[in-house]
Amino acid sequence: MIVGGADGCRTGWVVCRRDSDGTLDIRVVTALADACEGLSILAVDMPIGLTDTPRPGRACEAEARALMPGKASSVFPTPCRPALACTTHAEANATSRKLGLGLNQQTFHLFPKLREVDALLRDSHGLRRIVHEAHPELAFTRMNDGKPVLSKKRQPEGFAARRRLLARHGFTTKTDRLPGAARDDILDAIACCRTALLISQGLATRLGPADARDRYGLPMNIWF
Repeated sequence: MIVGGADGCRTGWVVCRRDSDGTLDIRVVTALADACEGLSILAVDMPIGLTDTPRPGRACEAEARALMPGKASSVFPTPCRPALACTTHAEANATSRKLGLGLNQQTFHLFPKLREVDALLRDSHGLRRIVHEAHPELAFTRMNDGKPVLSKKRQPEGFAARRRLLARHGFTTKTDRLPGAARDDILDAIACCRTALLISQGLATRLGPADARDRYGLPMNIWF
């Protein structure tokens, strides 16, 4: 069984594929659809399933934040669907604010990747069985015996700590540089790949109700 993890990067997506023998293949692809080919499970660090209003938000996000004291801010608030259709931050923020809550610039920067994932899964019911939402920091929290890794992954100490956790759980790689991707993007893709393996083994934890769906039937769950 081949599984994979994906994290957005400057030029597309970093994808870590794990073969049935444990071999890792890490590369950058332009489109997420290219990452799905040949995979049983793909865990992606990007929200799947959008609410129609910003409040009350997705239950899975609130649960994720509660599991990571000191690291809760790593779970960005997912925009509501009406805001996602906007082309400027000012427009998206105004639209979201009218519906109950404004939208920050950091979340707006995710819009192209959010739209890509949303369109991919709305168009393909088959991929909904393969593609699952994951969160790298939740994955690292699980690897770290339930304790969030508070050091920043872009700093040497935080990067090294997360790399040690991955190695401890059987995800060792020497790859830390790829054209178009930061090295923390690579870390996150590998962490998501471990989540994909756990999902395939029936060992992953799901946040949010099993029947949580948006208006298009997309699940609103985070796995780790």
